[in-house]
Amino acid sequence: MSGAAVTIRRLERSFGGNAVLNGVDLDVAPGEFVSLIGASGVGKSTLLKIVAGLDEATAGILRVDAGTKRPEVRMMFQEDRLLPWRTVLGNVVLGTRGREADGAEILHAVGLGERGDDYPAVLSGGQRQRAALARALLHQPDLLLLDEPFGALDALTRAAMQELLSSLLRQSPRTVLLVTHDVDEALLLSDRVIVMRAGRIARSLALPGPRPRPRGDAELARLKEELIGSLLHDEGTADTDKPRRVKRELQPHT
Repeated sequence: MSGAAVTIRRLERSFGGNAVLNGVDLDVAPGEFVSLIGASGVGKSTLLKIVAGLDEATAGILRVDAGTKRPEVRMMFQEDRLLPWRTVLGNVVLGTRGREADGAEILHAVGLGERGDDYPAVLSGGQRQRAALARALLHQPDLLLLDEPFGALDALTRAAMQELLSSLLRQSPRTVLLVTHDVDEALLLSDRVIVMRAGRIARSLALPGPRPRPRGDAELARLKEELIGSLLHDEGTADTDKPRRVKRELQPHT
């Protein structure tokens, strides 16, 4: 299976004495699609940013392993973060040299093959997110990190983006970590759903059958009610421990 393996042990992150992550343990297999859900403030986005290397943990171990090579990790945010003074193609190939042909090809894959010379201002919200997704996928990441990438879109556009992401992952499998508040989205797209509460993993739910799953499935409706019930259940606030030194590893497997 293509993609990187992720290993997290006893991961902690504190801000001014407030523990946002409190002893997170998580394993993600190569090619697995894992969604993180939970109320606001439970540490989902903080965990994603630490995996991306955009934040430093207070303590714990993080390992991203792509076999014999250094793993390529890319992150996509809720905001498209396109530069308004660059064309769509220029945004997709930003930070690279001589990859215009590759950029044009991936724009075609996300349905923007004719929009490469346009500027972001003339695109719809869904089209801008397609361009942001193309930019992330251009680098062929072993690990794709998605922080509520479709959260600001209307329901119909969000469903179209979910279908597009599923299609692209079937063509080119990779490991995905998705942060979302949309339980339906997590159930449709994921192999496994992680429920976070008070800076810890409260539950890990492996989903039946291959992804993507059909909308309106009775089993998904049952799981949705179960997960929403789990989210509403208060298990209290996790205690905090003294910060320890963090070890971050992004290296080939030995």
